[in-house]
Amino acid sequence: MTRLHTNSIGYLPVDGSSVSRDPVLDGLARLRVLLGVDSVSLSRIANDDVELVAASGSVQNHAALAAWQARAVQADEPLIVADIAEAGTAQAGLRFFAGIMLATGNDAIQLLLSLGDSRPRSTGMAYRLAALAIDVTSRATIARQARQIEKHQASVRLPHALFERASTIAKIGLWTCDLADQSLTWTDSVYDLFELPRGSVLHRETTADRYTPASRIIMEEARSKAIADGSDFSVDAEIITAKGARRWMRLTGSIETRDGVATRIFGMKQDITEEKLLADRTRYLAETDIVTGLANRSQFQSRIADLSGAEHGTPVSGLLLVDLDGFKQINDNYGHALGDDCLKESAARLTQCCKETALVARIGGDEFAVLPGSVHSLAELEALADEIVRTVGRPFIREGQHISLTASVGFAQYRGGTSEELFRNADLALYAAKAAGRNTSRQYAR
Repeated sequence: MTRLHTNSIGYLPVDGSSVSRDPVLDGLARLRVLLGVDSVSLSRIANDDVELVAASGSVQNHAALAAWQARAVQADEPLIVADIAEAGTAQAGLRFFAGIMLATGNDAIQLLLSLGDSRPRSTGMAYRLAALAIDVTSRATIARQARQIEKHQASVRLPHALFERASTIAKIGLWTCDLADQSLTWTDSVYDLFELPRGSVLHRETTADRYTPASRIIMEEARSKAIADGSDFSVDAEIITAKGARRWMRLTGSIETRDGVATRIFGMKQDITEEKLLADRTRYLAETDIVTGLANRSQFQSRIADLSGAEHGTPVSGLLLVDLDGFKQINDNYGHALGDDCLKESAARLTQCCKETALVARIGGDEFAVLPGSVHSLAELEALADEIVRTVGRPFIREGQHISLTASVGFAQYRGGTSEELFRNADLALYAAKAAGRNTSRQYAR
């Protein structure tokens, strides 16, 4: 039975009327403001007990939080509840909750970050808040550990063995590169990160080959710019270790100059694989429809809003809206389980005939959207729409049942204007396809 205990700690009030000198409280306060939630708390897990370490924000929800914190401790991944009322366990003053177990680098220390708010969130927003919290706390933890190691390094009184021990505990390794001959020096933690024997001979070209091609390009560009400018740099990079494992690390570097000429680079490397996977998983859940595996409405809205492709790399050339004909009857006649199978099959068929498109998304119960990318003329959009009608309308058999599955498609070419106007034009075309008897496609005509 997980129990909640509280330490004699301070809380930061919502109105910020008092200022804390505790860096943990200050960090929680900043995180609470960044995420826009009522309360943020940090708890230590010991012997199935949840022991509150520090909290920022309103405290009236403290008792209600306890039950959800207990669940979060037992969960295999972050526990995110967008609306507690919809979960059937409404509690006064608490509608949104997220509980995230934080990686500490020490198996004996487990920490739980809890977010709570009196207002519910949409599912997409709930997962985005959790993803942001993970990212912020990971970076904050690394920065704090980095400062501690730098302090140890600066102290000549600290024995080398003690420094190495502190570096290993923090899972941060230090590195230097002499630019005169490109010779490298690593602490033990960097050798461990790359799964190389400690103290073995290092060659920069060989170690750089451990980066994946994409990460090496990013790393080399940041390194070259820092050398040219005499500036610092920080990148997240993926490597393949000497034993073949894939890992993500955060690489920081600073330039040491002499008479204006860069002579040495020094910095830190830390394994962030666990944090990366956790954040990626949370972002995936925030952007993916859990039934079909396609992009969800949130990701679709983000993509269609980027008409020029400045953020995603591909301009929007048009939009196709796909609606399954008679899907409600399938649910009514065969049940929701088989209805979900129909959605999955429709998603697979859409993906099959839309391989060259920018995005395929499920944006409603039985409605899908296709963003075709930047190389589709009106004739190509029409051909794609007809292909979707044919592909989705193929015979579909599940559990011995022959299901009549067809689709109506409305499409519009982007010729300027807003994303809302493009969606409205495609929706009008979809309405025309349904009015024409369904199982067909229509284009938007001005």
